[in-house]
Amino acid sequence: MNLPNGPRYSRFVRLLKFIFKPLEYLDETYQRYGDIVSIERKNSPPLIYLANPQAINRIFSADPGLFEYGGNVRAKSLMTYLWGSNSLMLLDGASHRQVRKLLMPPFHHGNVNKYSQLIDNITDRVTNNWTLNKPMPVRPSIEEITLQVILQVVFGLEKGERYDRLKKLIPSLLNTVSSPASALLIFFSNLRKDWIPFSPWKRFVKIKEEVKQLIYDEIIARRKNSDNSDRTDILSLLISAKDENGNGLSDDELHDQLMTLLLVGYETTVSGICWAFYWIHSLPEVRQKLLEELNTADSKDLDKIAKLPYLTAVCQESLRLYPVAIGASVRTFKYPTNIMGYDLPAGTSLIASIYLVHQREDLYPQPKCFIPERFLQRQYTPYEYFPFGGGNRRCVGAALAMLEMKLVIANIVSNFELELSNERPIAPVRRGLTIAPSPNLEIIATGLRPQKTPVFA
Repeated sequence: MNLPNGPRYSRFVRLLKFIFKPLEYLDETYQRYGDIVSIERKNSPPLIYLANPQAINRIFSADPGLFEYGGNVRAKSLMTYLWGSNSLMLLDGASHRQVRKLLMPPFHHGNVNKYSQLIDNITDRVTNNWTLNKPMPVRPSIEEITLQVILQVVFGLEKGERYDRLKKLIPSLLNTVSSPASALLIFFSNLRKDWIPFSPWKRFVKIKEEVKQLIYDEIIARRKNSDNSDRTDILSLLISAKDENGNGLSDDELHDQLMTLLLVGYETTVSGICWAFYWIHSLPEVRQKLLEELNTADSKDLDKIAKLPYLTAVCQESLRLYPVAIGASVRTFKYPTNIMGYDLPAGTSLIASIYLVHQREDLYPQPKCFIPERFLQRQYTPYEYFPFGGGNRRCVGAALAMLEMKLVIANIVSNFELELSNERPIAPVRRGLTIAPSPNLEIIATGLRPQKTPVFA
């Protein structure tokens, strides 16, 4: 059988390297085997990594009915537990089309722009508590901003008992599986056991069940007050959404979509913003260009700020260099097929490697360097640049994530004089299923810019 080349050493060794040094593993594999790589799997057809834009274009534009989604049985089992069986990430065929059609309108650019002022206000509230001239880790502040955005924009919560509990539980839930070591729980099913009293998995399960119940309680309460047409949060919009036959989302479907948005959207947005702050403040020329552009816009004109070209390019380059998700959704062929001359049996799974495509030197000269200008000089296709995935599996929350990223960066850079607490390079590390800056990323707010009104908690 004509299959691409790929590593043939122990699956266990490969998996450990992928868990603890994922980008190094991908770089080495690409350099040795090229842009279409076959990974052997025990008792299963191979897993194919694609870093070839032509092949990815074919996959993203193919009939979705050719594929099943979610990976192998073990991967699907874990994702079903994390998100729920109704998650858009796991649905196929007509079910996927129907649910995606209901989810898309609330996340359309025209709708998410309504949340600009709320995002800006939340950023102000969090940063007003900063202490000047004191090193502080970047991630906790960005987590606080993003968490409040999710609770208010997505869930429509800003106070009350459920708000307080979710605000406390969500970071705890994600931090349970945030380290490279704890990520072993995700990749090795035998570790997902309550075999010791205080195991990380047991703690994760306990917190997740409480979050699950709080979400169901909010859905039930919201349905009882669904006649309140003034609400613009995404949960309210999803409750009122109906297809052409008048059918809407059930409580279980709503819960699973909200859990997916929570577990996927929160972590990825936080890490993307943290990377941007690192690059902006480690490269003086980038910071200067960004400030010059921000100074041309009225700080109250958030729509204009969100369209600023250099700010947009900074965000795009941050997501290019170290994409938070290193691969797009797993697609598994239902039938034998041929890709780029390779005969692939039914059951072969494909991953479009976001990271490796974003590292191609023919597309991105000096790919390891942070160069926002490349996005001002060239328009990349959806199979050359796809930080949010592609095809019919592209993230529905992409517009909201980009809007939040731009507005949070613009607000903080415009209002604070910032510098990194040290000049040591920040390395990418695994954080659960995602890639993030190492936790020692710290900044110092050395002063306020003229337009910032000093407020101290």
